[in-house]
Amino acid sequence: MQTNFTLDQLSDPDIQHAENILRKCVHCGFCTATCPTYVLLGDELDSPRGRIYLIKDMLANNQPPSAKVVKHIDRCLSCLGCMTTCPSGVNYMHLVDRARERIEHTFRRPTTEQILRTFLAWLLPNPRLLRIALIGAQLARYFLFLMPKKLSTLLSLAPSKLPKRSRIDEPGIKPAKGARKYRVALLAGCAQRVLDPEINESTIRLLTRHGCEVVISPGTGCCGAIPHHMGKTASASTKARANIEAWTKELQGGGLDAIVSNTSGCGTMLKDYGHIFRDDKIWSTHAAKVSDRVLDISEFLARLDISSPAPSNLSVAYHSACSLQHGQQVHEAPKSLLEGCGFKVLKIPEGHLCCGSAGTYNLLQPTIAGSLRDRKLANIAAVAPDIIAAGNIGCITQLSAGTNTPVVHTVQLVDWATGGPKPKPLGSTA
Repeated sequence: MQTNFTLDQLSDPDIQHAENILRKCVHCGFCTATCPTYVLLGDELDSPRGRIYLIKDMLANNQPPSAKVVKHIDRCLSCLGCMTTCPSGVNYMHLVDRARERIEHTFRRPTTEQILRTFLAWLLPNPRLLRIALIGAQLARYFLFLMPKKLSTLLSLAPSKLPKRSRIDEPGIKPAKGARKYRVALLAGCAQRVLDPEINESTIRLLTRHGCEVVISPGTGCCGAIPHHMGKTASASTKARANIEAWTKELQGGGLDAIVSNTSGCGTMLKDYGHIFRDDKIWSTHAAKVSDRVLDISEFLARLDISSPAPSNLSVAYHSACSLQHGQQVHEAPKSLLEGCGFKVLKIPEGHLCCGSAGTYNLLQPTIAGSLRDRKLANIAAVAPDIIAAGNIGCITQLSAGTNTPVVHTVQLVDWATGGPKPKPLGSTA
């Protein structure tokens, strides 16, 4: 793609990086076939290729974007399916993140929309406040008919029941059972701790059972992905630095064999710390070292000797979260783990398409998100599984809201098959 940035513009490292990405695009259009919004809406401006044109013009003109540009950038899920498909290696993730930062700083949104976005970026990374808010949302559900449509839609997405708080993922060291083989740090996360604390419980049981000392480092918290993908990069960087500082102390102290994430959206962000801080003289080296240690839980478990007959011959539709299959290019490890534990893994039609969760997307774009969820669940229903498994809390929450088939984290099934308790969502499943 031809660009026309001035020399003055190219003196900005971010613009120079954006130009390098833009020039790799050859207009081939392969990305359109794997873009969920283009498949759903059929609008060229809701495809990666169309958005790339919009981003190029926005950055080159150095002007505030129009409402039209913002609409189509906002509709992007950041599923990154286009990056898996692109034959030219266009790093769309970094380009659209740059566009969102520019929009955040130069575009004036309607007041109610701005308040909602600011509220979500502040609330979701804070487990204590999120729990309080969700309790309030449960009470407010009785009055949905009195509320404006946008607010009632948002509140209807809140879970009808919250699980009890778990303290197993509070800062500290969880010793290995038997001889220690590995020492790993686990990102306890934020929203996941409130929505489904059993995921961290299963992860810690599974790791310690297989000879891993698990460290939850004081000072770690939100990975920063939620504000980062909303263009609020200052907030995201503050959260990222806290994690980098905490894990650098661990690396310099007792050492770490890996930094493990059991939320693939967080894992993609953690693996990008090295890029985010690439020009920061103080943080670049530490950030790169942290990113180099990060593994999705399925990647790390593949290093261990984990296999066991499943409690019964259950079929599992494995939903590969976009942040895992496209963002981290992890494809086989989760399926191999499940198969090694005796589960029959079913292939989901259109498995490359997003379920519509995408961080805050289902809260900010509920109509499109709902259509994508229904499409995903129809494809899952076509293979008639006993269980649906995924590696990201956003996907689990999104899919659970539209089906009676139990939806659990991959690690919960592996934990169950190797001696842990049966995941609660399975109920009376054999």
